[in-house]
Amino acid sequence: MAISTLRAFAASCTLALTIAVAGCSGEEAEPEQTAVPVVAQDVSVLPETLEIEAIGTARAATSAEIFAQSAGLVNSVLFTAGDFVREGQPLLRLDARQERLAVDAAEVSVREADQLLGRYRRIEDTGAISESQIEAGETALASARVSLRQAQEELADRTVKAPFSGHVGLTEIDPGDRVNDSTPITRIDQRGTLFVDFPAPEAVFSNLRPGQVIAVRPFSDPSRTIDARVVTTDSRIAQDSRDFIVRASIPNADDRLRPGMSFRVVFSRAGESRPVVPEQAIVWGGEGSHIFVVRAGKAVRVPVTITARREGRVFVDGAVRADDRVIVEGVQKVRDGQDIRLVRPRNSQPQRVRVEGSGQSERASGNDSGAGTGNGR
Repeated sequence: MAISTLRAFAASCTLALTIAVAGCSGEEAEPEQTAVPVVAQDVSVLPETLEIEAIGTARAATSAEIFAQSAGLVNSVLFTAGDFVREGQPLLRLDARQERLAVDAAEVSVREADQLLGRYRRIEDTGAISESQIEAGETALASARVSLRQAQEELADRTVKAPFSGHVGLTEIDPGDRVNDSTPITRIDQRGTLFVDFPAPEAVFSNLRPGQVIAVRPFSDPSRTIDARVVTTDSRIAQDSRDFIVRASIPNADDRLRPGMSFRVVFSRAGESRPVVPEQAIVWGGEGSHIFVVRAGKAVRVPVTITARREGRVFVDGAVRADDRVIVEGVQKVRDGQDIRLVRPRNSQPQRVRVEGSGQSERASGNDSGAGTGNGR
């Protein structure tokens, strides 16, 4: 009887275990996945604006280094650094005693030749002098006059004059120094207008043309922005650096700028068209940046590279289509391939939502939350 009781107890335990296992198998059934509510916006495609910076150096519109025409002892220096001088104004005088004597001697020779020719012509009609003697007298007078002009030119060269109006710079010449035609005296600059020369990359050669306006900022006053106008570009591209020189002009009527100053040159050009998304759509992870786009009612992770930023939006490079919608709110709640539910952002106007699979577009009512399952457009 005890054995029968044990067998009955074992059978009951087996039945209970079977029922429990069956109940557990039912609880392991996968629950239905819930769609995550998100806000999405259309992807824009805009041309990327590339901003290019270069360093330029200013030079005077007209500039010259001054040298003496001949060697000699300096008698006087007639200018001070920074002076504004007029064209033809004397800057330096050399000892000219020998040259003055040469002029005096040439003047005497001219008078003698002129007097001799006059005597010849007075007796020409008497036949006492031949025609060849008269011609020789005329030649002697012309030669004497040429010698006088040469002596006068050599005397004038003993005074160094300004070749044009402008500001003169420093000099290392003092009275008593000896100079020659290779000794620099000073530099004169006409700086009412300055030229800024700067290198530009070969890629923008077709974008910089005479007359174009660009912005330059002097390093001496970074807060000041000056409109410079492109004057010309170099005729060739440098083979080693693959750039070319651009010359732009800037006004300097207030004389606040100087030749040799450095300028930051900024200009832009339109680049290739790229997808543009709001900054809040960018998600950063261990593999870099990515965004989530809505495709077939699911969130699709798309790796992107940021190429530029502009006023709260970013230009991206990646497998983003022009008809994509990018998730801008709720990006932290979704994962790749997850079902999503498009909702309208707060305080927004009703938007048109396309329900995937229905083949119809529905206008969200003002009282509805704008929810829909599928790819919102």
